[in-house]
Amino acid sequence: MKVLPESLAAHVAGRITTLASCWIIVRQDTVKLGFTDHDRPLTVSGVICEPQNGLTASAITDGPDLATGGGDVSGTLASSSLSEIDLEAGLWDNAEVQVYLVNWQFPADHLLLRRARIGEVSRAGHVFRSELRGLSHLLEARQGRVFARGCDADLGDSRCKVNLETAAYQGTGTVLTAAREWFRVSGLESFSEGWFSRGRIAVLSGPLAGFASEVANHRQEDGASVLSLFQPAPTSLEPGTQVQVRAGCAKDLETCRAKFANHLNYQGFPHMPGSDFALSYPGSNTGENDGSALVP
Repeated sequence: MKVLPESLAAHVAGRITTLASCWIIVRQDTVKLGFTDHDRPLTVSGVICEPQNGLTASAITDGPDLATGGGDVSGTLASSSLSEIDLEAGLWDNAEVQVYLVNWQFPADHLLLRRARIGEVSRAGHVFRSELRGLSHLLEARQGRVFARGCDADLGDSRCKVNLETAAYQGTGTVLTAAREWFRVSGLESFSEGWFSRGRIAVLSGPLAGFASEVANHRQEDGASVLSLFQPAPTSLEPGTQVQVRAGCAKDLETCRAKFANHLNYQGFPHMPGSDFALSYPGSNTGENDGSALVP
């Protein structure tokens, strides 16, 4: 149950109200953006919420159970803070949304109605639509580990423990030519072909600074490195743009041993019996399945 601040409760109980809605969005890059359906800027929780005539929010639904509530926000790319490049770069994906009820005459009188996360974002031309997911959707995520031969840790995380900050596992290069789906980069010639496959590339300079994507494939071609991306860039990078690339992992034991010398910390189960073993049975003449260790 929401409890109104005393001053806001007194205002709502009056005959005439001056209420507006404000949205504060915290993007993946920690940038905070504020919007309001009022006709002038309002400052809420230290964030200036700018009038956004092209922004429309649907009714927000909640139920008595733990089902995921939600709504959506749609609008046009008419604000300097609502750019097509940022949408394409994924900066709005899973961003936190704070919805406020505000007395626009005295913006200090406000109430946080709810928090949500931006889900699927779609766009057509200069019009976009973003799905809002209530925080209860986090309860729907599967928890626990998957038993599989491949490693289920993320390279460089607390379970993997590989230090990706060392010079052997990262490099900085300069874009020579590029399309949205690939970059041709100089400065990475000391790394063998395939070293950055399944790794990650981040743009350090230029209009797309902050964009990052997984590397699908890394090959050497005519003295330069060609990096293909899983997620295309919003636009082609300009020649001279600086990028940082980190090594990738194939998630198998041999790569963990040969490339990272981290096999003692491998987070998969490479010797796990497969379905053929599970369906087999002991045979007196085969010498198999006699109760001995599968891995000597």
